[in-house]
Amino acid sequence: MIASFCGHRDALLEEKDIEKLDRILETLAEEGVNEFLLGEYGNFDRAAAAAVKKLKVAYPHIRSVLVIPYLDGNYDTAPYDTTVYPPLERAPKRFAITYRNRWMVERSDVIISYVRRDWGGAASTLSYAKSKKKRIIPLL
Repeated sequence: MIASFCGHRDALLEEKDIEKLDRILETLAEEGVNEFLLGEYGNFDRAAAAAVKKLKVAYPHIRSVLVIPYLDGNYDTAPYDTTVYPPLERAPKRFAITYRNRWMVERSDVIISYVRRDWGGAASTLSYAKSKKKRIIPLL
């Protein structure tokens, strides 16, 4: 099973949010999620990557996958097991993140969300996940 994340780049997670994220990920690992698709833009993405890395201590079989929207980007790939570039060659550069997010949603069984407002990229991705009838676990 595959999970991905959806949240604001300017999110300010509190300790209670991090603890809840850790519990959610452990539950998902117990349910059979063995791959986590991650972005690398902003606070929520960094918190998610750190939580998955922490989870790997107890569940070393899980994979952490950085999904990149641009081939010419400069990415810190150290926190991840691997990277993948979805077929976005024809996507206009300004829409690459949106297309990448939709690609992640389509492949995921579960979406962990941290969406506080109903506008912007995270809200759009969450709406798309709902339209695809994905299982959504809100962190808020």
